[in-house]
Amino acid sequence: MRKLSAWSLVLFMGIMAACQPSEKTDEKAELSIDYEKYVLPNGLEVVLHEDKSDPIAAVAIQMHVGSSREKPGRTGFAHFFEHMLFQKSENVEEGAFFKNINDLGGTFNGGTWTDGTVYYEVVPKDALERILWMEADRMGFFINAITKADLEGEKPVVQNEKRQRVDNQPYGHRSYVIKKALYPEGHPYNWEVIGELEDLQAATLGDVKEFYNNWYGPNNATIVVAGDYDKEQVKAWIEKYFGEIESRGNDEVMSPKAVTLKETKKLYHEDDYAKVPDLRMVFPTVEQYHPDSWALSALGEILSQGKRAVLYKKLVEETEYAPSVFAYNSSSELAGEFNIGIRAKDGVDLDSVYSAVQAAFAEFERDGFSEKDLQRIKAKQETNFYNGISSILGKAFQLSNYNEFKGNPGYITEDINNILAVEKEDVIRVYNEYIKDKPAVITSFVPKEQLDLIVEGSEKATVKIEEVKPMDESTMADLDKDAEYQKTPSEIDRSKEPALGDMPLITPPTIYETKLANGMEILGIQNDELPLVNFSIRLKGGGLLDDPNKPGVANLFTDIMQEGTKNKTPEELEDAIGQIGANIGMYTGNEEIVIYGNCLARYFDETIAIVEEMMLEPRWDMDEFDRLQKAQINNIKQRNANPNAIASSVANKITYGEEHIFAKPLSGTVESVESITMDDLKNFYEKAFSPSVAGMQIAGSVTQAQVKKSLSGLNEKWAAKEVVFPEYEMKGIDEEGKIYFANFPNAKQSVIRMQRLAVERSHPDYYPLTVANYGLGGNSGGKLFQVLREEKGYTYGAYSNIGSSTQKTPFAAYSSVKTNTTAQSVATFKEVIEAYKENYSEEELEKARTALIRKEAREYETLGQKLNVLQQISSYGLSKDFIQKNQEELKGYTVEDMKKIMSTYMNVDEMNYIIVGDAETQLEGVKALNIKDVVKVDEDGNPVDNKIEAM
Repeated sequence: MRKLSAWSLVLFMGIMAACQPSEKTDEKAELSIDYEKYVLPNGLEVVLHEDKSDPIAAVAIQMHVGSSREKPGRTGFAHFFEHMLFQKSENVEEGAFFKNINDLGGTFNGGTWTDGTVYYEVVPKDALERILWMEADRMGFFINAITKADLEGEKPVVQNEKRQRVDNQPYGHRSYVIKKALYPEGHPYNWEVIGELEDLQAATLGDVKEFYNNWYGPNNATIVVAGDYDKEQVKAWIEKYFGEIESRGNDEVMSPKAVTLKETKKLYHEDDYAKVPDLRMVFPTVEQYHPDSWALSALGEILSQGKRAVLYKKLVEETEYAPSVFAYNSSSELAGEFNIGIRAKDGVDLDSVYSAVQAAFAEFERDGFSEKDLQRIKAKQETNFYNGISSILGKAFQLSNYNEFKGNPGYITEDINNILAVEKEDVIRVYNEYIKDKPAVITSFVPKEQLDLIVEGSEKATVKIEEVKPMDESTMADLDKDAEYQKTPSEIDRSKEPALGDMPLITPPTIYETKLANGMEILGIQNDELPLVNFSIRLKGGGLLDDPNKPGVANLFTDIMQEGTKNKTPEELEDAIGQIGANIGMYTGNEEIVIYGNCLARYFDETIAIVEEMMLEPRWDMDEFDRLQKAQINNIKQRNANPNAIASSVANKITYGEEHIFAKPLSGTVESVESITMDDLKNFYEKAFSPSVAGMQIAGSVTQAQVKKSLSGLNEKWAAKEVVFPEYEMKGIDEEGKIYFANFPNAKQSVIRMQRLAVERSHPDYYPLTVANYGLGGNSGGKLFQVLREEKGYTYGAYSNIGSSTQKTPFAAYSSVKTNTTAQSVATFKEVIEAYKENYSEEELEKARTALIRKEAREYETLGQKLNVLQQISSYGLSKDFIQKNQEELKGYTVEDMKKIMSTYMNVDEMNYIIVGDAETQLEGVKALNIKDVVKVDEDGNPVDNKIEAM
C-alpha cells in the first residue's frame, strides 16, 4: 500500500524502454511479450499471458484513477481508497488480503500514483481462482460492507504512512513545495499523492461511496493474468466472477494539461532533519508519450549520467560541490517535469551550486555530446528491458500499464522504437525548447540555522508541520464496525471461497558445482528463458577485516575498485561497460565483499573480462580517491538525519558490545574516514583479496563449460593467499535488558526495536526460529502487524525477523510508530510477543507450515531469486538442497518444539529496547511504563551523562 510518483512508478513496475544497440537509427526492435486481449461486455479489459516456466500465477488489476482524479479538499483520497480496499468486502472476511495471501505462499500489495492505482498478487497456481474471486469481490461487492468504523480505523494507518515517508524524513516536504509552485490551484497535479492530513481526516463514508462508484467500475480497469494456467479455464473464471459486475462511473480519459512558468520561482525551507543543503531545479515539460518525451529522457541521462556528463564533471569533479548529481524527465498522463537534483556537501553555498549548473549548461550548448554517449544509453535499455520482464509480475505490470494508458498491451515495441529513433538533433532541440533559459522552480532545502546557504532571492516556502499532541485515549466503541447491510445480488453464491486446486509440483533447478585450480568455488544454474546472466563473486571478509580503530576502509575500498583499471581511465572503464549494456558493481557488507554483474548472455565473455581487469588490475586513481573519500564523509554526516539509521547504530553497539567490529559503522566515522589513505586501501587489497575465500554464483543463459572458459583468466592470474580473520568475543545475552532512548527532536514518529542475539545462519535453531516467527512478525498477517496497525492504528507496519550471518545475529521486532503512541507501542510490543508465546497452537503451526511449504513455488522464479539461493549455499555452507531439507524438517515440528525455540530466543526479559524519538515529549512516558531501566543515549549509542535513568 504505497504511494508512487510518476518516476518511482517506472522503478516499481520495472518498465523501461529497450532497444538494440546499433549505429542505424532506422533499425526496428522486435522485443515483445505474447498476450491475448479481449473485453467483457461490462467494459473490463482482460489481458492474458501464459508462461509455464514456474508453477505460479500473477494477477494485476490497474484502475485508471490516481490523485489527479481527486477533488480539492479531498486530496490523498485515491491513495486512501487503495488502503480501504485491503480491508474487506461483502464476501471476503476482514483482513483476508493481509492474513490469507501470505498463508497461501503468495505475496501481494498495491500502489497509487498521480494517474493510476494497481493491485497485485503472485501465488502458487492452484490459488489463482481464489485470487480472482477476492479481486472481483472488492471490485463489485465492496461498498456495502464498509462502515464508519472501517473508515475511521484506516485513517491513522495512512497518516502514519505520511509521517514515516514524508514528515519524519530529511527533505520529505520538497515534493509538496515543488508541486504547489509548479502547478496552479485547480491543476490535478497541484497536490501530492499522499495528500494532506486534514483532508484525510475530514473524509466521510459518503466520500468513500462516491469515489468507489465514480472510479472503480470494471469499465475503468484492466486485469492481467500472467503465469502457468489453463487459458480457457481462466477465461471461464473471469467471466464467472467479473462478468456480472455492472459498468458504472467515470471512465473518461483526461486530456493533457501542460503548464508553463512565466518566471523562475525560488523557494527555501529550513529542514529540521537535513544535515547538508539540497538544490532541486524543476522545468515543466510534456506528458507521457508526447513526441518529445523520449528525447527528454535521453537528455536527462546525457546531462548527468557518466564521467563525461557535463553536470557530473562540473558539480562532482571540477567544483567538488557535491558527491553526485542527477537529471531525469518524468512524464505523466497530464504533464511532465524535468528534474535536476544536487545534494551538496556540508556547508556548500547553493548559489555556487546553481552557478555551476548554469556553467555546465553553457558547456553543453557549446560542446554538445557524442554519438557514443547516445548509443551507450540505448545499449543499456535492452538489458533493462529483459530485467523488467524477468518475473511474471513484471510482465503483468508492463502489459497492464501499456493497455491502460495507450490502449495497447503490446505498445512496448513502439515505445522501444521511439527510443531507437532519438538522434542527437532531437536531444539538442528539446534542451533548447524546455531547458535553455527557461523558467524553473528552484528549491533550497537547508539545515536549521543555515539560511546563508540558500539561493539568493528565494522566498520562504509554505510547509505544513504537524504538531505532536498527546495521545487521544478516545475509542471508536460508539461506532458499529459490524453493522448489518444488504448484500449486493449475484447470480452465483459468492459467499463460498473457491477451493484450492492440486498443489503444484515443484522441480528445483539443477545446481552445478565446480572449483577453479586457484581455489575459487563456483555454483551455477543454467536457465535459458531469457537471454540474461546474473552473477556475483563473494569474498569472505568485508567489514569484518576492518581495523576497529579505522572503520570504513573496506567500504571505501570497493568504491575505488570501480574507478578505472591499470589500462583504463574511470571514463574508459565506464564506456567499456556501457557499450555492452552491462551492469557491474561492487559493495562491502559486514562480512563479505561482493562483485556483481548483470548482462545480456551474448556479452557474458566481455563482461567477465571487464570484471577480471577490475579485480586484478586496480588503478588506484588518486583523484577518484579524494572524491570518494569526501563523498563518504558527506554521507556519514547525513546518516544521523535518519532515525532508522540511528536506531541501527545504537542497536549494534548495545547488541555486540563496544569492542566488536559489528558495533562500528560499516562506512566509518568522519574522523576514521578522514584518516584513511590510499595505502590503507592497497593494504586491504593485499590482505583480503584472494580466491581462497571467494565463491562465484551464476544464474542465466550460459552453460557450465562457458562459465569455466570465461573464468580461465582469473584462474591463471589470480593466485591464492592466506586470509587471516580476526576473532571477536561475542557479547553475552543481557538477562535483564534495558531501554535505550536516543533523542530525535521534534520527531513525528518514534523508531522502536526490541532485540537480542540469537544464532548464526548455519545453526540448527535458525530455521525453526524462522518458522516460529512466521505468525508473530514474518508478514502482514502476523500478530505484530495486526495489533499495532490494524487494531490500534499506531503504525504503518510492524514486523520481526532473524538476520543472516556467519556470526550470531539478532532476533528483532521493530516498527516506526506515531510519536504520541510511543509508550503505548512499547507496552504493546511486549504484550503481543508474550501472548504469542503463551497461546501458540497447532493451528498457528499448521498455518506457518502450509505457507512456507507453498512459498517454495516462488523460490526459484527469477534469476535474482536463483542467485539468492546459490549465495546462501555459498556464504553459509548450506547443502544444495537445503530448502527441501528445511521443508522435511518443518513437517515434523511440534508446538512444543516451537515453544521451546520461543522461550530461548523470544524472551522479552532478555531483549534490549532501542527507541529513537522526541525525548522532550516521550521519554517520561516510557519511564512510567516501569518495564525496564531506561538509559538515555546519544545518536551513537553512548550513554548521556554516563548514568542510568532509573524506573
